[in-house]
Amino acid sequence: MAENMLAKIFEHNNWANSLIIEACAALTDEQLDAEPQSVTKGSIRVTLNHLVSSQHGYLSLLTLPVEERQRISPAFNELKEASSRSGEGLIALTNDVSKLTTRRQTTDGFYVEPWIILIQIINHATEHREQICSMLNVLGVTPPYMDGWSYGEATNTLIPIVK
Repeated sequence: MAENMLAKIFEHNNWANSLIIEACAALTDEQLDAEPQSVTKGSIRVTLNHLVSSQHGYLSLLTLPVEERQRISPAFNELKEASSRSGEGLIALTNDVSKLTTRRQTTDGFYVEPWIILIQIINHATEHREQICSMLNVLGVTPPYMDGWSYGEATNTLIPIVK
């Protein structure tokens, strides 16, 4: 049976979110709340919270009617668990794409196709993780490697050829 490549993309997203949250868990409150020295809007703490809250919101957009959607704003020590829950929910959705066929209504007055939401989820998370990496570099903290090659190495799916 062929692997579900869409699920693999969301597994990477979940893994990368977990890595950046773990990396930031070692920071002091001063580092988490430092004003960014780049075009980034918001501190590391604010950006991480936005990333996790948005992912929850995207999952709700894909699975719940407008009137049942709720915003979340987890405490910093709850980010990893909240990210994991919504990430696992997204992976589960990609395993049954028949649930992703109906146009969804946003809370701000738009109809959107589910595949657009999936694109937004991945792009949004990648952009914010990179912003956090930039802020970590400015603080002198080496960010984790979270790209596709690193995920391939972490999951033993990027294998060197031994001659």
